[in-house]
Amino acid sequence: MSVEHFIARQPIFDLNEKVYAYELLFRSGLHNYFDSDDVDHASTSVIANSFLLFGIDEMTAGRPAFLNCTRKVLVEDLATSLPKQHVVIEILEDVEPDDEVMAACRRLKEMGYILALDDFVYHKKFEPLLELADIVKVDFLLSGPSERQRISSLLRRRGIKMLAEKVETREDYEQAVAMGYVLFQGYFFSKPMILSRRDIPANKLQYLRILKEIHSPEIDFKRMAQTVQSEVSLSFKLLKLVNSAAFGVRNKVSNIVQALSLLGEREVRTWVSLLSVSAMASDKPTELVVNSLIRGRFCEQAAGFIGEVPQRSELFLIGLFSQLDAILDRPLVELLDEIQVSPELRCVLLEGEGPRYQLLCICIALERGDWNQLSSVASSLQIEEIGLSETYLEAVKWAQATYL
Repeated sequence: MSVEHFIARQPIFDLNEKVYAYELLFRSGLHNYFDSDDVDHASTSVIANSFLLFGIDEMTAGRPAFLNCTRKVLVEDLATSLPKQHVVIEILEDVEPDDEVMAACRRLKEMGYILALDDFVYHKKFEPLLELADIVKVDFLLSGPSERQRISSLLRRRGIKMLAEKVETREDYEQAVAMGYVLFQGYFFSKPMILSRRDIPANKLQYLRILKEIHSPEIDFKRMAQTVQSEVSLSFKLLKLVNSAAFGVRNKVSNIVQALSLLGEREVRTWVSLLSVSAMASDKPTELVVNSLIRGRFCEQAAGFIGEVPQRSELFLIGLFSQLDAILDRPLVELLDEIQVSPELRCVLLEGEGPRYQLLCICIALERGDWNQLSSVASSLQIEEIGLSETYLEAVKWAQATYL
């Protein structure tokens, strides 16, 4: 009998808000949830599956993967089976630095592996590990400002990179930067940022106009073509898309009116929305756009689970627009008012009700590794969990191929 595996990835950013690495989390089966009593199983499953089953390059786009390692994984040298150029060995906070552990860590360092200490709280007993550590992670939900600063000041002098994890807000992120942290992990990038209201730059305003036009009850293709042609980048991407192998067009399409007509009204809404949202996020972390595309693709491909295959394009937009507020630093209700989306789409995104919203919740649970939430929502929809992780993985691959 085959076993279904689930994967979650959380991005880790650098000072430029670009993705530095991903932390990967796995689950081994539908009824085998990893909990605090089974951390060795969880960790060894990561070692066994991350390269053989999922394909590390596809999941991390060539960036390093942070992998949690227990005492068992360290002392039995299981981590040494991983290529050092692709991984960061993350030593869990409950690993005691006894003689066996320290010998294992020295072997890893001698082999060229990067070592990170997870959920670090300073204690003298951890000094031997600090001598080998390249990265130290500090939990911003469990530590206060004074403790975050004290640890950073103490360890930066040793040449250790400081990573702030569970950074939930822009304010937390800016505080971490000021304290000398250089790597950041958390959901701050996907939440609305509390900032003073500011004018939208001209190009973003133009893309908002485009979104408004394509979501009107009837699309005027000639007027839409004029609007699209005013943005060179959008015109180029649209023609490239229509002429790609995916569309199987026999004769080359060389003008925007023809491209829009060929796509059809439903696909125009999908693809022009995708290109517009990507363009508007040009000054945002790449991961924010990729994650929006993953959500859109997942909701589209999972339409059959809730019996809404004919509405796949609208489900794509639900996922794509779910982070529009973070991309434009504005309340989602205002943006949806401006682009005049359908009442159904508006209801899903603002009211958070119905099977379509629950499908989005399943995607978010998969991206965060929240297996209990995944099971709860899937059960309420009477959906078998088998296939959901495969759909999510396909969405990840598609989004990376589309955007990166």
